[in-house]
Amino acid sequence: MEVIPWNSLLGGILLGLSATLLMIVNGKVAGISGILNGIMARIDGDFAWRVVFVLGMVLGGGLVTYIAGEPIPDTSNISVAMFIVAGLLVGAGTRIGNGCTSGHGICGIGRLSKRSLIATLIFMLVAGVTVFIRLHVV
Repeated sequence: MEVIPWNSLLGGILLGLSATLLMIVNGKVAGISGILNGIMARIDGDFAWRVVFVLGMVLGGGLVTYIAGEPIPDTSNISVAMFIVAGLLVGAGTRIGNGCTSGHGICGIGRLSKRSLIATLIFMLVAGVTVFIRLHVV
């Protein structure tokens, strides 16, 4: 019997819907790194929607986790230094790749961008190699 991951399907639909609505309503791409960068830069007239979007992600995720009764993943076995290094690597990759996985993978591919297709393929390849090394080498 085939198992269908309903939560993942619903999450993907909601991501696509939110990205589409943001593009239609604001004309903006739902790339999280760009949204966060706009919050940090405090661009006048372009700040409030970004804060609301990020709060919606955080609060929405927390609400769904609470309603579904899902446990919050345990990260107590990961050191603070590892979190810092991981965050810096993600930030550097986002800067080098001119966007993040949400911007390229969801919005860029949806707009048929060649650059986003290549970036997403590279993201996924590096993620697969990283998981392989983490699980089988280290």
